[in-house]
Amino acid sequence: MTIFVTGGAGFIGSQFIRDWVSAHPGDTVINYDKLTYAANLENLAGLADAPGYQLVRGDVCDPEAVHAAMPEGCDVVVHFAAESHVDRSILSATEFVRANVLGTQVMLDVARARKAGRFLHISTDEVGGDIPEPRAFKEGDPLEPSSPYAASKTAAEHLVNAAVRTFGIDAIVTRTSNNYGPYQFPEKLLPLAISNMMADRPVPVYGDGLQVRDWIHVADNCAALRLVIAKGRTGETYHIGGRNPRTNREVLGLLLDILGKPASLLTQVTDRLGHDRRYAVDCTKIENELGWTRTISFEDGLRATVRWYQENTGWVARAKSGEYREYYEKQYGMQHGTMAR
Repeated sequence: MTIFVTGGAGFIGSQFIRDWVSAHPGDTVINYDKLTYAANLENLAGLADAPGYQLVRGDVCDPEAVHAAMPEGCDVVVHFAAESHVDRSILSATEFVRANVLGTQVMLDVARARKAGRFLHISTDEVGGDIPEPRAFKEGDPLEPSSPYAASKTAAEHLVNAAVRTFGIDAIVTRTSNNYGPYQFPEKLLPLAISNMMADRPVPVYGDGLQVRDWIHVADNCAALRLVIAKGRTGETYHIGGRNPRTNREVLGLLLDILGKPASLLTQVTDRLGHDRRYAVDCTKIENELGWTRTISFEDGLRATVRWYQENTGWVARAKSGEYREYYEKQYGMQHGTMAR
């Protein structure tokens, strides 16, 4: 099998590739990644010599580059690549529209031209907007995005569904709740909080910190994605969640306890513009139809995640500084359109 993964050097994408190569060592896995600030080739360092693994540096918005990198008749396209940080989208939405909307359309066009098989589009629970208690966001509910990031992902979903209807492509959308685990770029809540607490630095808390998010370990999410690729129905959307809603303050309190740090490190800052109060996905559909269930409890997964960051302080420092990117560019000569093995 040949699988083409966009954004495979990011947090979730790299976990997906590591797991896929481990489970399917005979497959060809092409990692197509622009290698922006949030990508990190250290996440995939152990795969450099894997027989079927290939890395191609390129932009999903460049149709010629994508066409050249994607083999004719490849079996699966998994589209992770996206600008995903909400705060950055509030400061400037242009790159989010380019990467998430135009980039998705380019991927759909090239996949169709190259006669690819299944197309899996990775979306987010944020497309549903603010979900009031006690309701849970279901696959057929209206989409009500609040941030420019969420709006761009909503538009991308519509393009995927339109391609199914108009061209009959074999596409599926997944929406996942907040992922956590090792190798996450330290601008997101958990890795930022962990690294700051470890250094006894203040941890910013938006507003009152009572925003509710559902948390799922990245390995559980990737297991669900593999199941969707194998058994999901064309044209369907599947929600992937941890059934683990927590307020931000509750999660930060757990981290303080694990690390033995004082609550005085939590520092209230002005709330994010348009900040959604609550996300909650209903994942009954994937559980009932495909037999998926999460396997990692939040408490166990959080402790393991903290241990990973404690044991990989060098990775954190290099991720924050961008030092790793210079190293890999020198080692591989990774200019756009080039491939490394």
